Amino acid sequence: MDSFLQNNIKLFKYYKSLGEKTINQISEEKLFWQYNEESNSIAIIIKHLSGNMLSRWTDFLTSDGEKEWRKRDGEFEDNIKSKKELEKIWNKGWDCLFNALGALSEEDLNKTVYIRNMSQSVSDAINRQLAHYAYHVGQIVFIGKMMNNKDWKSLSIPKGDSIKYNKEKFNIPKQGKHFTDDE
Repeated sequence: MDSFLQNNIKLFKYYKSLGEKTINQISEEKLFWQYNEESNSIAIIIKHLSGNMLSRWTDFLTSDGEKEWRKRDGEFEDNIKSKKELEKIWNKGWDCLFNALGALSEEDLNKTVYIRNMSQSVSDAINRQLAHYAYHVGQIVFIGKMMNNKDWKSLSIPKGDSIKYNKEKFNIPKQGKHFTDDE
């Protein structure tokens, strides 16, 4: 049986892969498209995610998750110039997260950490960030799907294929795999 940490690492990897599969489907210029001035482009969402990850996961057990050096408002400025730069920002955040999680032990889960001076257990902080990142990756996927319209390649069960998909799944013996093990 997988541990809390192993399960959450798998889930973070799953959401990272959904974001990457979306980024890889759309053209570079579409990464910077905004519906209006108040909405965020995929690039801005990625910049925000990375900024959050760097702040939350740097010195995770020993310093507040909202670092003094973080410039959160700047994360929403449209100043990234290329897909290559965007991918570097994306990977920097995820690398920070996975390095921090990889250094944790099950014994660390009940320790206390702080975000904006508010205490929470390590396990609660992990769940909080998982929900936050899933929320924003969902936005990335939604924008990507709108941008590609009929050219979108589904990241889950394509419309109209549920019966076929379920038939395939129920025609094989039960497996001890989690849904994220397919990645």
